Amino acid sequence: MLDPVRLLLLRELADRGTMTAVAAACGYTSSAVSQQLATLERESGTRLFERAGRRVRLTAEGRRLAGHARTVLAALQAAEDGLRAADTPRGPLAVGCFATMAAARLIPALAVARVRHPQLRLTVHEWEPPEAVAALREGRCEVAVRYAYDLDPEPEPVDLDVHPLAVEPLLLAVPEGHPVAAAAAAAAVDLRELAGAEWIAGSRADSDRTLVERACAIAGYRPRITHTADDYHLVLRMVAHGLGVALVPRMAVRAYGGGAGAGTAFPGVALREVSTVPLTRRITALTRPASAGDPAVRALLDLLRSAEDPSA
Repeated sequence: MLDPVRLLLLRELADRGTMTAVAAACGYTSSAVSQQLATLERESGTRLFERAGRRVRLTAEGRRLAGHARTVLAALQAAEDGLRAADTPRGPLAVGCFATMAAARLIPALAVARVRHPQLRLTVHEWEPPEAVAALREGRCEVAVRYAYDLDPEPEPVDLDVHPLAVEPLLLAVPEGHPVAAAAAAAAVDLRELAGAEWIAGSRADSDRTLVERACAIAGYRPRITHTADDYHLVLRMVAHGLGVALVPRMAVRAYGGGAGAGTAFPGVALREVSTVPLTRRITALTRPASAGDPAVRALLDLLRSAEDPSA
């Protein structure tokens, strides 16, 4: 089989006319070009060159082989271009994601993807983690984003690939006039101080209620859960109006309150860390094993990982 590099040199000689010009264009010495073309002539078993004074020109067979070289090299270039294109994130990609993560990371990722990966078309579905995981298994999305509280861990699915995205702290939200809000903004709160408080817990995910119950159990009491709500913006408004206290992810505070950390980041609400027990939730993306090499999936995961850390 003829060597593609030597065919390239033959094509260049046909186009440029001299060994010197070929050497300059291809980064070889003139003697190296001459040796490679002499080897090609031997391999082809046909006379490809003839002397014309101090120059070398192609014979009829040499011109014919140069024509074939153009075809072969064009096919090789097309194959290489095709492989590069296959690694380009493209096509539709559906993502199931819970609201706060969508607001804080996924929507910004879409904006970046439009510039960085113009052939990638992302579709967002706001689903709670169980809904997103079910949709992933049923083929209704390619990526499912979920969370799990450290106080209510979930087993890793054996049939799906798990991609860690973030570990996010939870904050205690109390009305500004609450006694624990009077302490310094940086002071963490012992949940035992809220033994008589009314609590607001999540309304859709069992894990949200379990989180409150287990955190308070560690503090030595059973919480009085009076209200339930799924929308953290609504939860923060309820806290601001004195309807109870709640545990809220820092990401939700950033999304709906315009800030993070201790102090007031939502009108009428004071936010404090909890000293009784570390409270965090782990955010992961799930994909089907068959998607492991999909450039679109890899691109989205990279964008979600590179987004601003909600714990910062």
